[in-house]
Amino acid sequence: MNTPDTIIDTAFTINGESVTRRIPVRQNLVDFLREEMGLTGTHIGCEHGVCGACTVRVDGKIVRGCLMLAVQAEGRTVETIEGLSDSGEIADLQDAFHKRNALQCGFCTPGMLLTAQELLAGGGVPSREKIREQISGNYCRCTGYHAIVDAIETVAQQRAGGKK
Repeated sequence: MNTPDTIIDTAFTINGESVTRRIPVRQNLVDFLREEMGLTGTHIGCEHGVCGACTVRVDGKIVRGCLMLAVQAEGRTVETIEGLSDSGEIADLQDAFHKRNALQCGFCTPGMLLTAQELLAGGGVPSREKIREQISGNYCRCTGYHAIVDAIETVAQQRAGGKK
């Protein structure tokens, strides 16, 4: 039986690197990534899964890192903003966010970028309404969202072959 202070050997992949660590069973994934792995691009916001600041990708799907325990990543692939940025996968989104002034303080930006990438990975050019729906679980207190939607729409159009 696991007690709150139980530590479990856990092996998974983070940003392409195999990792094995002894992890307390109650430590959430975002705290593990930040404190143990030094991957501080993923932020801690509300700690209730509402704000999207802790968004990471697990086995190709975005999840809230504050709602997932690190030990639940056993045998899985975790990707953070650092991994997607280093691989170049979101370079066009990062560029569009910069050019469209879709970031200010930057606190929400990593979660927004992962959320946008998940939408755009499906191909095609989503409507502005669909973009807003996709990012609705990510809070931004600075931009008012219009510039974020513009940036995502621009990248969708570029990826589909039409320049805007």
